[in-house]
Amino acid sequence: MIRPIMTSRIILSRPAADAAPGDEPHAQDLLDTFAAHRTACVGMAANMIGVLKRLIVFSADGTADGPARLMYNPEVVEAAEPYETQEGCLSLPGARPCTRYRRITVRYQDEGWRERTERFSGYTAEVIQHEIDHTAGILI
Repeated sequence: MIRPIMTSRIILSRPAADAAPGDEPHAQDLLDTFAAHRTACVGMAANMIGVLKRLIVFSADGTADGPARLMYNPEVVEAAEPYETQEGCLSLPGARPCTRYRRITVRYQDEGWRERTERFSGYTAEVIQHEIDHTAGILI
C-alpha cells in the first residue's frame, strides 16, 4: 500500500525499533511507497511513511530506474574517506550540509532475514547513510 510521506519532525526524529519477522507488511508498504516516488527520491526509510522500524529501501545503482534493495536493521560497521556534501530529503524542504563517507560496510538482514555484510561506495553509499540516519532519528 502506498502511504503518505511523513513531514513531522517529531515523528522523523524518533529512533526506530529493530525490525523483526512479522514486519514484512511494513516492508511491502515501504517498497510500494518508494516505487510511487521514484522520480523524486532514490532512497526511503520506514519512518518516512510513519513506521518506526529499522527498515530502508534504496535504488541499487543510485538512479530512479535502478532496482530497489531492501534492508532490515542496517548499520554501518566500517566507514572510510569522509567528505562534505549537501543533501535533500523527500520529507523535508531544502538541502542541508552533512558529512558522508565514500566507502562503507553495512551489516543488515535481507528479505529472508539472513544476516549479510556488504560494501558500498560512491553515491549508493551516500544514499544508504542518509536512510540509516533516518532510522536513528537523525534529520539531514
